[in-house]
Amino acid sequence: MDFKMPERVQNSHKGTFGRVLNVSGSDYMTGAAYLSSLSALTVGCGYVFLCTTERVIDAVAAQSQNIVFCPLSDLENQVNSADVLLIGCGLSTSDAAIDIFKRAINSVGNIPVVIDADGLNILAQTGEKLLKQVQNDIVLTPHPKEASRLLGVEVETILSDMEYWAKEISKKYHCVTVLKSHNTVVCSKDLKIYVNNTGCSALAKAGSGDVLAGMISGLLAQKCDAFYAAKLGVYLHGLCGDLAKNDLTEYGVLASDQIRFIPYAIKTLL
Repeated sequence: MDFKMPERVQNSHKGTFGRVLNVSGSDYMTGAAYLSSLSALTVGCGYVFLCTTERVIDAVAAQSQNIVFCPLSDLENQVNSADVLLIGCGLSTSDAAIDIFKRAINSVGNIPVVIDADGLNILAQTGEKLLKQVQNDIVLTPHPKEASRLLGVEVETILSDMEYWAKEISKKYHCVTVLKSHNTVVCSKDLKIYVNNTGCSALAKAGSGDVLAGMISGLLAQKCDAFYAAKLGVYLHGLCGDLAKNDLTEYGVLASDQIRFIPYAIKTLL
C-alpha cells in the first residue's frame, strides 16, 4: 500500500495541525504518559495537552518542555477544546481511573477517540454502551490479552484467527480496531482489513504500545481518516523499529528510541 503523510501547509500555526488531549498516566506509570504525548507531537500534531495527576505532571515535565499540562479537575473543559481524545496509556484500573475514564467519555462530542491499554481494560469492565456518547470515530488498540477481555474469549482463540477477531471487535464496539501482533491487523468500521508488514522484535518492549497510540492520535489530529490514521500509524511505527534496529540491534531498542526514529520513518514517505 502506498502511504502519504498529511499535507503540511506553509501558511499555518500550531492550531492548524490539531490538539490532542491525552488522558494518561498514573502515579506508578508515568512513562506511558510521556511516551504517548511525545510521539503524537513527533508525528506532526500541533500540540498535546496531558491531563493527569500532579505526580505524573511533575515527572513528565522533568523530561520534556514540549507538552502542555492540565489538572484532572479541568478534564471536561479540556475535552471540549480538543480535536482528538487519547485515553488509557498507563491510566491504571483503580476506582479513580474508572471515574476519570467515564468522565472523559461522557464529555466527548464530535471528536475522534483513541482508547489504549488500561482504557481498554476499563472498557471491558464498563461495557460498550458507554461509547454511545461518542459521535465520531473510535480507535481501539488492543494486544491479544486486551482483545480477549473486550470479547470475553480466550487469548489462544484470539491468536488462532487475528483477522476474524479484529472484525468482531469492530462490530461489537463500532470502531476501527488495531489488533497488535508481529503482523498487526487493522480493521475498519465496515470490516475492511489491512495487515501490516513492517516491524520486528525490536518493538517487543514496554512502552511500544504507548508510542503507537500517540502516533495514531497525532495523525487523527491532522485530519486523517480514522482507518487511514490507524494504518499509517502502524506502518510508521513498525518502520521505526526496522530503522532503529540497524543502529541499536533488535535487543537494544527502547520505546524512547522508537520516537527518535519517527522522523526517519516519515522521510521514507516524502
